[in-house]
Amino acid sequence: MKKIFYIVFFTFSSLSFSQDISCSELLDFVKQNGYSSGSVDSFTMQSSWLHRVTQYSYDSMNFVVAEIKENEYSFNTKKYIFCGVPSYNWSQFRFGGYGMSNSYGERFHDLIFPYKCDCY
Repeated sequence: MKKIFYIVFFTFSSLSFSQDISCSELLDFVKQNGYSSGSVDSFTMQSSWLHRVTQYSYDSMNFVVAEIKENEYSFNTKKYIFCGVPSYNWSQFRFGGYGMSNSYGERFHDLIFPYKCDCY
């Protein structure tokens, strides 16, 4: 019973907080103040839609910035930020692992995408 109470409490308390920061402000802050600990570029990924994916650390929290192409023929990209990505997920995305897909796109969807930041 206590477990259910805590789940309900944390769910409603997290929903009550508004989005206080824009994604572009958060992205700029993390890039300026965070520590970049690696990236994977389009040459390595050979992806038609991922251009570059970079991991940053700030205050014991991992952020991932993904540059995604507008389309497979475009050089234009849009940046997205993902918050609280576990180090294990970043490592599995970057290097792959036993039983993991060889596709960076599939690994991105499985390991990084669920951690999209709560920003506007």
